[in-house]
Amino acid sequence: MNISYNWILELTGINWSPEEMRERLTMVGLAVDKFEAVNDDFAIEVDVPSNRGDCLSHLGIGREVAALANTRVRLPEAKPSKTEGRTESFAVIEIKDADLCPRYAGRVVRGVKIAPSPDWLVKRLEAIGQRAINNVADITNYVLHEQGQPLHAFDLEKLADRRIVVRRAVDGERIKTLDGVERSLDGEMLVIADGRKSVAIAGVMGGEDSEISTETRDVLIESAYFAPASVRRTSRILGMRTDASQRFERGVDYEGTLRAQERCVQLICEIAGGVASEDAVDVHPKKFERKIVGLRPERVRNVTGVDVDAEEIRRILSLLGFIENSEMNFIVPSWRMDIEREIDLVEEVARHIGYEKIATEIPASTLAGEYLTSERRRRATRRSLTALGFDEAISLSFIETSHDDEFELLPSVERAASRLDREFVTLQNPIIEERTRMRPTLLPGLIEAVRHNFNRSTRDVRLFETGRIFAPGESDLPVEREAFSLIATGDATEEGRVGLARALDFYDLKGAVEAALDAMKISGANFEAASVKHLREGQAARISIGTETIGTIGRLNESIAAAYKFKQPVYLAELDFTSLLDTPEKLALYMSLPRFPSIVRDLSLLVDRRTPVASLLRSISEQQSFENFRGAKFVGVYEGEGVPEGKRSVTLRLEYRADDRTLRDEEVDAMHTEIVRALEEKFGAQLR
Repeated sequence: MNISYNWILELTGINWSPEEMRERLTMVGLAVDKFEAVNDDFAIEVDVPSNRGDCLSHLGIGREVAALANTRVRLPEAKPSKTEGRTESFAVIEIKDADLCPRYAGRVVRGVKIAPSPDWLVKRLEAIGQRAINNVADITNYVLHEQGQPLHAFDLEKLADRRIVVRRAVDGERIKTLDGVERSLDGEMLVIADGRKSVAIAGVMGGEDSEISTETRDVLIESAYFAPASVRRTSRILGMRTDASQRFERGVDYEGTLRAQERCVQLICEIAGGVASEDAVDVHPKKFERKIVGLRPERVRNVTGVDVDAEEIRRILSLLGFIENSEMNFIVPSWRMDIEREIDLVEEVARHIGYEKIATEIPASTLAGEYLTSERRRRATRRSLTALGFDEAISLSFIETSHDDEFELLPSVERAASRLDREFVTLQNPIIEERTRMRPTLLPGLIEAVRHNFNRSTRDVRLFETGRIFAPGESDLPVEREAFSLIATGDATEEGRVGLARALDFYDLKGAVEAALDAMKISGANFEAASVKHLREGQAARISIGTETIGTIGRLNESIAAAYKFKQPVYLAELDFTSLLDTPEKLALYMSLPRFPSIVRDLSLLVDRRTPVASLLRSISEQQSFENFRGAKFVGVYEGEGVPEGKRSVTLRLEYRADDRTLRDEEVDAMHTEIVRALEEKFGAQLR
């Protein structure tokens, strides 16, 4: 946001240089990106944090500057020079949807003359990058940038029945906005209507039918508070980003609506002539209660490492507009929508004593210095994957709504969402405008990381991430789970091998998952072919331990791959890390080395190509009748010449051994024959 250096000087009465203002604002968390001379002024570009909607105005920035200078902001006196009649005699205002508009104030100025603005007003707007339109429109823009309250001027004669109705739009209702575009609305969008039709999209932009023109003589000045979430939704769906919507989305000062309107009416009377109504029709069916937040001085010390005297804390908070209600309990000013808890007040104090004074210390603890019980398994997981060539990724917890229906979520997240009939956790005031969802899966971040690497000519990528995912909760707080995800694409790294590079496949990623589970001392993981929303049919599986499904694995499907313009296969897996950490570790069993040799038999079977090798091995391991059977391993698979279509040859290696003697061939033959017979009966296998 651009601010005018001269404007700030007028509001605060300080005499800082532009360089000093840049430095001191940056040090309280309002980073100044640049400043440049504009006529006899300086335009200062301030990077306002998303939670500081109060600083999207010269008044808001002025409060911060004044607090730094140990003084207070001085707003110009706002009192119209000419008043006559009550507003209710000239216009009727009604709010039908108070949940989206808790307050709406209207005031009339009659007999105005629409003309170009005076030079001082044009220059002031030009200094902050605004184009002059006409005197009334320029005054509403001026007050918006001065006080942060968006205003709108209606031509009173163009309002049917001289009536204002604040209501939800009708599905499919259309309105042509001031930019000349006709827009279709839905039933959750708020509009300002007259006696017959909508004349503005609330909080976003006015309509063409009621705009100010050179013929306008009487105007109605709107000043309102619209629900931030409603304005944000409307703005996003319609693709309209305006100065007004930007401020309403972050929350304007509920108690500043009349003050800004009074200032606007005063300037119109001075510059455009006319007579103002004596009062405003102020409809506010839903009132806001001021928040009270307590602060302990020792809490400031514990968080920042700086000893701040209680009187200094009072001084800082008082200059910022906080009022002490009782001993170290402060009434939050109406413009500070971001203040909720004690830690927010700690931050206010820390900003104004100086971030550079915050000490670097090891946090105090009453506990013994040891890892959490799960830390050893977490570290083992990371070590096993980095040994396989994977790099650890860390992605944002916020994702775009475009990912809503792309991915199948972990069962624990699905259950939480279905229980409340709400699938996602949505941010009302996101740090990044487009990222309004708390991620229910880690996969979008990893896929974006792969695209980032592809765009920089890195084709071989192996990444893993552990992090929190979110599902709707019973209270305002979401349910949090930990997830563990992997992604791999490109060529395999096979040291010591001579020949052409081999592309990574499903089994490489499956091996990485198994290695991670083994490092966590978890056994019994089963991989079953399945249909998974975001994975390619025929190359996808669900992962389960016992009866619980804990994740999925497979190749990214064609539609998502095409959207990201991936030209090579990408394999990914996601598991419920919380469930894995809760799974008991398998016991490490030790025994003496065998005294007698093993007998190994290879077994090649023709089976249906859809029969999983894991099912064959599981069936063999379930045969407990042979005490001298020691286990089976997969050797290889063959499809091609000599193998019927729809079949494949699977080779397994079976081991037999006795603890007290060397087995005879006829003993092994009997066991081996019985195992083969069981496989033939269960799977229709044929011995090759």
